[in-house]
Amino acid sequence: MLWIFTKYFVTAGVVMLVSEVAKRSDRLGGLLAALPLVTILTLIWLHFERQSTEKIANHAWYTFWYVVPTLPMFLVFPWLLPKIGFWSTLLVCILLSGLCFIAFAFILRRFGIELL
Repeated sequence: MLWIFTKYFVTAGVVMLVSEVAKRSDRLGGLLAALPLVTILTLIWLHFERQSTEKIANHAWYTFWYVVPTLPMFLVFPWLLPKIGFWSTLLVCILLSGLCFIAFAFILRRFGIELL
């Protein structure tokens, strides 16, 4: 049980640290947010929990492919935000990411990479 609390505490601490840094510096906050901190923590947690190297490698492999279709959101968000407000922009970006992911998954399927 202590292990689960440790995971929650460390993971939440990383997210909190990034948001606090972002309040003070747009650039440094963006840099920290762009780092794959959650993925690195997940890989560490999987390793400490004695998951197989295949499982850990698969996690890194799929994370790469799942990140690519989310990238357009980071271009659309700052463009839409002043036009339609935060919550509407967030909703549009979530939908856009979903559509990009589905399209990307169908494209990758042609190359033998199954994401869905």
